[in-house]
Amino acid sequence: MWVAGPSAVLVALPWVASGRLPDRLATHWSGDSGGPDGSMPLWAAAVLPALVWVALALLALGLVRPRGSAAAHATLAAGAVFLVGAQAGVVRANLDRTDWHRAGSVNLAVAVTATVAAAVAGLAARAATRNGSTPAARPAGGAPGMEIPAGETLVWLSRTANPWLLALAALTGAGALAAALAAVAGLVAPPWALMAPLAFASLAVLACSSVRVRVSDRGLEVAFGPLGLPVRRWRAEDIESAYAEHRTPAQVGGWGYRLGGKGTTVMLRAGECLVVHPRRGADFAVSVGDAERGAALLNSLAARAR
Repeated sequence: MWVAGPSAVLVALPWVASGRLPDRLATHWSGDSGGPDGSMPLWAAAVLPALVWVALALLALGLVRPRGSAAAHATLAAGAVFLVGAQAGVVRANLDRTDWHRAGSVNLAVAVTATVAAAVAGLAARAATRNGSTPAARPAGGAPGMEIPAGETLVWLSRTANPWLLALAALTGAGALAAALAAVAGLVAPPWALMAPLAFASLAVLACSSVRVRVSDRGLEVAFGPLGLPVRRWRAEDIESAYAEHRTPAQVGGWGYRLGGKGTTVMLRAGECLVVHPRRGADFAVSVGDAERGAALLNSLAARAR
């Protein structure tokens, strides 16, 4: 999907605007004068960037990924953003020109695209690093408590993701991106009434599509989304008790971050949930696997901290 999606966008951008483009598109600009000094027919200007992207993506998946997931994610994210942004800049520069020699400048578009691509690469690498970390070995024992040997530190980690929420976030994000690209290419006026709600919905759903829970000497940490942001934290001494409970979306009012009579529930899949009863405030529950072991460790750490 990641290879095919940007490829489709790269090919579609020139063809969608073909009625307002010259027969040949300016595709190269002089470094000295800043004016266009190279061109391609429309079909080549549409297909060539897509082929470059496919080659880059396959190279990243085949060579970079085995050596490090973070590098692969950064390469794929930056490459897609840069090529799609550059293609939008080329289309905009040629828009409503009768001849490719009269094409406008792409300097600003390239500079902005390169900056955004670098930022996206950093975020993608950070997300891959955080989500790809190896969990610590789980200690033996069961709920409601476990014995922690003197001088030892135990850590419990669990992570859950909902593929349907991830798909919804990708769909709404793609809609916002398509509207933004159409505006950048000059095809339409910036449709803020469409872009803003779609972008907000994509970010909100993405933040609730996955969760990573950590129990350690510091207490409980619940990180949301692929970047692990935002984060909710409870100190060990502020937790009264923890336990595992089976919950369903129907019981808590739906999927995602839910508020109701049972307190706050992060519902990503029906089944076992880690439920925390803090000394102050409402109960908090999150649907993660191995919740009984997490609750047992959290109870022991809370008792020791108090």
